[in-house]
Formats: sequence, structure tokens, C-alpha cells
Amino acid sequence: MTLRVLTCRGTEVADWCDAVAGLRIEVFRQFPYLYDGDAGYEKRYLTTYAQSANSLLVVALAGDHVVGASTGLPLSEAASAFREPFSDQGIALDDVFYCGESLVIPAFRGQGLGHRFFDERERHARTLGKKWSAFVSVDRAEDDPRRPPDYRSNEPFWQRRGYAPQHHMKVRLPWKQVGEARETEQTLTMWLHALEVDS
Repeated sequence: MTLRVLTCRGTEVADWCDAVAGLRIEVFRQFPYLYDGDAGYEKRYLTTYAQSANSLLVVALAGDHVVGASTGLPLSEAASAFREPFSDQGIALDDVFYCGESLVIPAFRGQGLGHRFFDERERHARTLGKKWSAFVSVDRAEDDPRRPPDYRSNEPFWQRRGYAPQHHMKVRLPWKQVGEARETEQTLTMWLHALEVDS
């Protein structure tokens, strides 16, 4: 099936919040996030993007079904947990574009959507004059017993895109993992990529 990719900015994001929330819950339920999704949290989280004049949402559609999505917004408008590692390192928040999720359901992976999502977000970041593109990934031990035998890390892909893990820049967020009765704090590592800003 032919995929269509749409880009939405600012308040246009609101039209897609319900579909993206469902996709986040579906994809993040799998390893490595193991997120037992909460619809209330998803609504609050995506409202931040819908209310930002400089946010970006990239949506991949198969027919009318959302099969992939990716978000981003200026770091200065992101939640404090994502801003703090930069403040601690003396990096100006206004110089950074924060990439939220990059999600594709398994049946549509390997068709170039990952690259398209990064291309669109980095292009948007450059138009805003940002010097850095950043995102976080959850930390999981190599011997984590929940790791599926066929699991493939995205780290080689991110590194080919020019991103590098900043092991001294950590984010800590609570969420309820699959099979757990309550939220526990999870640790994530920030990844950074220097952007060449268009003149």
C-alpha cells in the first residue's frame, strides 16, 4: 500500500492528537519502553505540541490509517525534565530543537519513514535557527530479560544520522511499565546532533 506523509505545524497538530496518542500507546508498549499507556497522560502530553506555534508533527498514512508519526518542538517549550540536562551543561535552550517520538508500526518499518521523520524535523529546526537537534532514548541493560530475541536497537541508525549519546545528560521520567502495578522512575539518555543552520 502506498504511504502518504503529511507535515503539520502549530495548531494543525490538534487534528491528529487522538490518532497519535493511540499510536504512542501501541508502539511504546513494546520493548524497550514497555509503557502501559495512559490516555489521560497522552492527551496532556500532545496538548503541548498542539499549543506550540513552532511545533511539528509528521504523519504517515496508509489509506486513512495512521501508521507512523513523529513530533518535535523548540526545547524551550518542552517539559522541564528535558530542559534540565541542557541547563546543567550551560547549553542555551533556545539553540535546541527537541525531537519527541518517532513511531512506526512494525508492518510499515523498513520503508524509509525513519529517515523521512528525521529529515522533516531537522529541516524545520533549521528554519527556526536552531543549532542542535536532540532526543532521548530509554536505558536498558544488555541482559534485560524482557528483551525479545529478535530485538534490534535503533542506535546504529541514529549514529548514521549523526547523533551521539550524551551519557552525562540523563532524563528521569516515571511511567507504569507493562505488568507493573504502579509507576516507577525510568532513566533515559539524551542524544545530540549539530545542525548546519541555513543562511
